[in-house]
Amino acid sequence: MKVIITGATGMVGEGVLLECLQNENVSEVLILNRKHFDLEHPKLKEIILKDFMQLENIHDALKGYDACFFCAGISSVGLKEDAYRHITYDVTMNVAKTLSSINSSMTFIYVSGSGTDRSEKGKLMWARVKGKTENDLLKLPFKAVYNFRPGMMKSTQGQKNVKWGFKIMDAMYPLMNILFPAFVSTLQEVAIAMIEVTLNKYSSAIIEVSDIKRIVKTLK
Repeated sequence: MKVIITGATGMVGEGVLLECLQNENVSEVLILNRKHFDLEHPKLKEIILKDFMQLENIHDALKGYDACFFCAGISSVGLKEDAYRHITYDVTMNVAKTLSSINSSMTFIYVSGSGTDRSEKGKLMWARVKGKTENDLLKLPFKAVYNFRPGMMKSTQGQKNVKWGFKIMDAMYPLMNILFPAFVSTLQEVAIAMIEVTLNKYSSAIIEVSDIKRIVKTLK
């Protein structure tokens, strides 16, 4: 299958990209980035976009893909709600609406977060915004939409975009996986689960950490 990935210059997107490039079920990967990702691979194509709200000129380049793994995102720390909403909701929805208008037979996978609030009324700003994003993505005319809600993730070997805080979490992962298995996974598991639900569907549109691990376990 052929997939589009956003956010490859971030930790989650890079981890998903590395798995897709080595996975035999993925034949081509198109990454949409604001800045160049320094990697060459026979499967890999790249489009640099200054503004993800302006996609009109690349419609033809987005045709023919089976899935979009939307991994772009930003922390809410230090941001007011309007700014966070624009990046998290407006940009995501613009990409998703564009893709659904081009090819409604695609599967769209959104990397959300554990604790997302689909009532859109909770006290946590980031959880409300992500909840609205999840809800509105599910209204779009895709073949399928899955909202992935990973918790703590162990990075993939060979990643470049891993900040020091995540390196500390990597070191803690074995213990965390024993103590809190429902809240931690590896990025490789997340990526494998994305590929699998695209190929074979899943019973729920909300994919929690337990679902991610269950999906991967069935492949072993």
